[in-house]
Formats: sequence, C-alpha cells, structure tokens
Amino acid sequence: MQNCYIGIEIGGTKLQIVLADDSFIINRTFRFAVDRVLAAAGIREHIAQTITNISKEYIIKGISIGFGGPVDREAGCIAKSHQLSGWDGFNISGWLQQQVNVPVILENDANAAALGEALKGAGRNYEHVFYVTLGSGVGAGMVINGQIYHGTKPGEAEIGHIRLNREGLTLEDSCSGWAVDKKIRTVIAQKPDGKLAQLCADVNGGEAKMLLTALEQGDADALKVLNDTAADLGFGLSHAVHLFHPDIIVLGGGLSLLGEPLRVRVQNAIRANTMALFLPGPEVVIAELGELAVPVGAIENLRKHIG
Repeated sequence: MQNCYIGIEIGGTKLQIVLADDSFIINRTFRFAVDRVLAAAGIREHIAQTITNISKEYIIKGISIGFGGPVDREAGCIAKSHQLSGWDGFNISGWLQQQVNVPVILENDANAAALGEALKGAGRNYEHVFYVTLGSGVGAGMVINGQIYHGTKPGEAEIGHIRLNREGLTLEDSCSGWAVDKKIRTVIAQKPDGKLAQLCADVNGGEAKMLLTALEQGDADALKVLNDTAADLGFGLSHAVHLFHPDIIVLGGGLSLLGEPLRVRVQNAIRANTMALFLPGPEVVIAELGELAVPVGAIENLRKHIG
C-alpha cells in the first residue's frame, strides 16, 4: 500500500479531510457538513470512520489538524470552541493516536490557513505574511520566514478581538460574516422595497452572500455596507501594520469573495490610518487557496514537522 498524510480542517460549519502523497501533494478531499445538534461527537464520528476507510487503502504516516478555535498545541488539546459543544478541553491528538499510532500535529485553523497561503498561496513570494480570515468570525495568523508565529498562550494574532472603540465594539463585531449579515438585515428593515431586500427575499441567514450581486447592480445601500465594513477592517489592520510591519496582508474567508472592491478599500483604509513614516505599508491581496487554505496549511505543517 502507498503512504499518505492526512490533513483535517474542523470548523463550525464544515469538516474537511484531505490526503497527501509522499511529496505532500493533496490528491483526495472529503467534505462533510457539520450537524450542530451532534456537534463535536458527530465530527469525531466522521473523522473516525474516514480514517478507518483510508487505512484500508493507505499506510497513514501522520495527521495534522487545523481547528476553528484556540488550541493547546503542546498538550494536543482543544482549549475552547466558541461554535460547537463537546470540544472544550478535549485531547484530540491523544484520541487520534488511539486509532492510528502516528504523529499528530494540532494547530489553530487561522494559523494553518496563514501557513498555507504563505507557502502555497498569495503570500508565497514574501517573507512576512499576515493573514486574516473573514468568515463567521474574524481570525488571523502570521507567518515569518515560513514559520507560524506563536505567543506564550493560545490565541496569538486574534485581531478579531481588537476593539474599535472604548465602548467595546470589536473588529469581529463589525467585519465578520454574521456582522455583515446583520448590517444587511438592518438595511432591509429600513428599505423593504430596496435591492438588498429583493435579493435576500429567500435568504434566511447568510445575507452577506448577496452583497456582491447588489454591488454589481450598483446598489447604493450595498456600497455603504461595503464601505463601512472595509473602513473598520482597514482601521483594525493598521494596528497589525504598526506592530509587525508585514510584507503583505492576505484577506481570506467568505467575505474575501467580494474581491477587488473589498481589497482596494481595505488597502486605502490601512494607509489612511498608518503613520506617514511607514507608508505605503504592506500590499493587501486576496487569498488564493479558497476552501483548501486550512487543509493545505495543515499538510505543510506536517511536512515541516515530519517530512
């Protein structure tokens, strides 16, 4: 049988499992929707069954995980899940090693995605990459000379929790997917006959997915939502510029699908809030790896540790 390496992404809405060959090139992908009722138990069942099936065809040499929340890498434990029950304090590395006796590496998903984009995606030609993911929440990771930056405690680069004002509004409160959903619902309540209301008529949650269509149709309300969100995101990211001076900032996650309209506004907002001495500042780009950012990063992390 052939050797394989397994990369796992565990999120609040999806589970991805990928297989890579001896060259650490991904050649198979399995995707599962997350059942929020079964929560962690349901995800573990999917993982266990998939690993059992894989082991019938391949010799598993190592497993690498990107988890959607803070983790204790050294202990191999999940520190906290803000999205699903049944994960807090769970020793996922030990659990996996009970099933297959191979090295298991645990990392936060934003850190894993940052590594993926830094080595194989939009940041591959840069030494210092700051990656921000704009999904159900706002997370980030930083890679310097091919290595993930780690602090003394889990949760480094948690830029989503930076406060935008003294009253407590955070970057995540303004720029996450659910925050944009809320902004759009506010517009719909105020303008029930408007373009966004029309586009979201059959949408119950996830209204942000319709923002690009509204922008393409020239809707002024959609443009205001974009402008407000990009202004706050650029303001928040200007702190990362002042603290770390990355070569490049990579925008990933679902909201990054807004593409150039988002990118250019975030770039301008960063420059507007950055000390003149540090201008023009880092280039802002859209991520390239899409849904595979975390699995690619997980596999690259495995390569670094055991390759």
